[in-house]
Amino acid sequence: MQKLLTALIASASAALILAAAPNAAEAQSRIKDIVSIEGVRTNQLVGYGLVVGLNGTGDSLRNSPFTRQSLEGMMERQGVNIRGANLNTKNVAAVMITADLPPFATPGSRLDVAVSAMGDAKSLLGGTLLVTALQGADGEIYAVAQGSVQTGAVSASGGSGSSVTRGVPTAGRIASGGVVERETGFDLSAMPVVRLTLRNPDFTTAQRVAAAINQSYPESAFAENGTVVAIRAPQTMGMAGFVSRVENLPVRVDTPAKVIIDEVNGVIVMGDAVRISTVAIAQGNLTVSVQENPLVSQPEPFSRGGQTVVVPQSNISVEEETGRQMRIVNGGTSLSTLVNGLNALGVSPRDMISILQAIKAAGALQADIEVM
Repeated sequence: MQKLLTALIASASAALILAAAPNAAEAQSRIKDIVSIEGVRTNQLVGYGLVVGLNGTGDSLRNSPFTRQSLEGMMERQGVNIRGANLNTKNVAAVMITADLPPFATPGSRLDVAVSAMGDAKSLLGGTLLVTALQGADGEIYAVAQGSVQTGAVSASGGSGSSVTRGVPTAGRIASGGVVERETGFDLSAMPVVRLTLRNPDFTTAQRVAAAINQSYPESAFAENGTVVAIRAPQTMGMAGFVSRVENLPVRVDTPAKVIIDEVNGVIVMGDAVRISTVAIAQGNLTVSVQENPLVSQPEPFSRGGQTVVVPQSNISVEEETGRQMRIVNGGTSLSTLVNGLNALGVSPRDMISILQAIKAAGALQADIEVM
């Protein structure tokens, strides 16, 4: 009998642990999901180049002098002098190339590039981008791009002037069309201190992040303010390995009490920390209808000077919804209590927006309201 009782107690304890585990997991987030690491970011690259091989859909050299100058300069570098010649080709287009250089990208690695027309080109479909240098904000070249442009768009026109276009044929991409030629020079392993930046600044969350790190690695983190948490790797561990372990630590995120209202679409979003004091609410709808029934007035037969005129006739009715009594919404100790109390009013989301704003004006809503 004693063994059976012990087994039942153990089974009940295991069931309680399994039931509580999902709630604990849902209440916490990994540090890597709520912070960004200082210096570990992408860098924007930009370049100017030419797309050739277009089927008569490129720039008009008369209307795009920069395309003509670029074409002349490129041909001179190839040993061909065309300055002063009567160029009438429409198979070339001047384009801007943009790309994102990933953090820690090494020379030889590939990246995607975006190509956008600058002049009056109608389509980049079927074109090939000539080798183009991509520069960073400091003016240094970090990558080069070249390849066939894929627009994913369709454009067709007829002789009568009719045309059909699907998508944007003057912009496209080159998958893995860029080659990294230079590193950014950011060395994470040489940094004695790394700063973690909260994506949603909050003093409580910053302190919890520092406490969670110090619990596993004592005296390794401290919160500088509500946004930045500085960490220092232990002497027996490199910075990259330390960051890898830190970003997987769980932390319970604290959220402010806020109500987001989208009046255009009638959407209301409330955080878990929103609370409301006990209030009494009465809500009703007043509808005013105006109906126009135009009448035609004609003169008597064989009358002189008579004219046919339209005489407006308006019918106005006023309807007020009845049966809505004043209800008491009790103070909410949780978000579910608040939602149930507001739903008891039986109003639409748009009416609930007005009710929440009125409750806030009365000082009974302990939350900030942000109207989008």
